[in-house]
Order: sequence, then structure tokens, then C-alpha cells
Amino acid sequence: MSAPTVAWAGADPYSAALRTGRGPLFLRRADGWLLPLEVERWCARADAVDRQVLDRCEGAVLDVGCGPGRLVAELAARGRTALGVDVSDAAVTHSRGLGGQALCRSVFDALPGEGRWNTVLLMDGNIGIGGEPHTLLTRVAQLLAPGGLLLAETAPLDVDERASVQVTDSPERTGHAEQPGGHPFPWARLGTPALLRYAARAALRPVDQWSVGGRCFAALRTRTPSSSAEPANRAAVTSSQ
Repeated sequence: MSAPTVAWAGADPYSAALRTGRGPLFLRRADGWLLPLEVERWCARADAVDRQVLDRCEGAVLDVGCGPGRLVAELAARGRTALGVDVSDAAVTHSRGLGGQALCRSVFDALPGEGRWNTVLLMDGNIGIGGEPHTLLTRVAQLLAPGGLLLAETAPLDVDERASVQVTDSPERTGHAEQPGGHPFPWARLGTPALLRYAARAALRPVDQWSVGGRCFAALRTRTPSSSAEPANRAAVTSSQ
């Protein structure tokens, strides 16, 4: 599988926002449409909605696109085995500063524990990583143990969109010369119905979906050869980590 273009790697406005812990920050499509990014929430500690999602985590947890690390830090504080991966040096530095374990790496790179993670998180719009949802979900299925759990946050509307976007810190800025490093990269936005369609092709089966605090989530599992295989794999992950 060829790895899609990395999302935030050269996005200087993103790194700057994580270092200060505040926005404004946006994703801009080529047609000028802007998606506000919730930098302040990402850089804060896990909130009540986050904690409800983390309550569902099982075994060892991989947070894909961990950003500034509030989720891996919360899991570490709970005594859980958790690792964040992010392509942004600033994000990984912030994550470690909060007490979470994180690697500066793409989800499409070689990762520790492939095929043995009990839970994978795709929060804060990270279902959009790479701009090809089927490719990303297929990769997640490779990372998970048989019967493993994916917890994904989806857009709060029925949308299935792929676009080239840039990170910008001002709605007034246009053009690469005014945004050093904010090069275009592929991104996607999915509502829950679209996520479930792509998940079926990636051998992930839905087990739950819910909304709380204006945010939407879905839980899915990888296929497992038999129900008896799942506990054995969970024990293997615990010991290997």
C-alpha cells in the first residue's frame, strides 16, 4: 500500500498554534471554504466527552493523529498502555510534555505492535487523514488485533467529501507565499453513514454509534476468526507492550 501524502508535516501555522495552545486555525479548501480547527480544545486536558469515549477503550490503545496529546495523557493518567502517533514534531513534543507516549510518525509508516493493538482512536476529524477513507480504514484494520476496536469521531452531518486543503491561521490569507509551509494536502470529511460504508469494505463491522456534546462517534470491530480467539490476543498485546 502506498502511503498518502502526510497531512500536517509542513504546516507551519499548525505547529505555531500548538506551541501557543491557541488559534485561530483553519483548513482551507481550494474554493476558499474554511473549516475552523479547535486548537484550544485540542491543547487542553481531555474534556467530559473525550473521557466518555476513552471509557470505551480496551487493552492497549493507539491514538492515530494524536495532536497535542490530551487523550494519550489522559489514558496514561489512568494507568493504561497508550501510544500516540503524529507527523507534527510540535504535536509530539506537546504530547510528551503532558505525560503521554508519542512517536513522530505517519500511520502509514511501520509502527510498534502492528496487528496487536486492542483499540485504535481516530478522533478530532482524523478519519480524514490521507484523503482516502478506505485506505486509512484498511490500514487501521491491519494495526488492530482480531476483534480489536476502532473508536472514530465523525462529522455531525451526512457528508462524504474529499478535497485538497491547506492549514491557515487567518481567513484573509491566500497563496503559498503568504503561508510558508502550508502546502496543500488531501483530506476527507465523513459523517457516520459514509464511515460505515467504507468500513464494510475494510472488514470492520459497526457495533455502536452515538452523539454527545454536539460530537458524533462510531465504534467498529475487526473481524475475528472465533470468539475464543479474542481474549488470547488481548493477553498477547498486554504482555508484548
